Amino acid sequence: MTIQIEYETEIQMDIPWERIIHDIVPAALDYEQCPYEAEVSVILTDNASIRELNRDHRQIDAPTDVLSFPMLEFEKESDFSHVEDSVEDCFDPETGELVLGDIIISVEKVMEQAEKYGHSRERELAFLLAHSMLHLCGYDHMDDAEREEMERRQDDILSGKGYHR
Repeated sequence: MTIQIEYETEIQMDIPWERIIHDIVPAALDYEQCPYEAEVSVILTDNASIRELNRDHRQIDAPTDVLSFPMLEFEKESDFSHVEDSVEDCFDPETGELVLGDIIISVEKVMEQAEKYGHSRERELAFLLAHSMLHLCGYDHMDDAEREEMERRQDDILSGKGYHR
């Protein structure tokens, strides 16, 4: 598995963010039973940068906590059976890994939301990663049923790795 991490802000989080990323990303893929070695990019940034991306890609001119940019389209969540039909579009030709997509997280939002929700920054970062990984696996939360399913899966991934509120 390849996890490319870029820390693109001068705002420092006083938590072991690299360990958390390397903990949650593979845990989410294991939970979703991804049958391939995968590649994921994680960018840690600030509110100004994520606001610009949010405006450009979602037409929402405000900072957000996390943005997910999946590289795959799924007919059914975490159904990876279709990717072998498009090897040249889905796999990195150099590594042979399935390219899932990009996760962009605002470190300012990690810190703000941890305080707001009364849990640790570690737990907040882990939550945002699990949430975004589910998006990269085809999940969404456009209605209550989808939201509840994502929340259940997020909780399972987090509790499986010892992250609790």
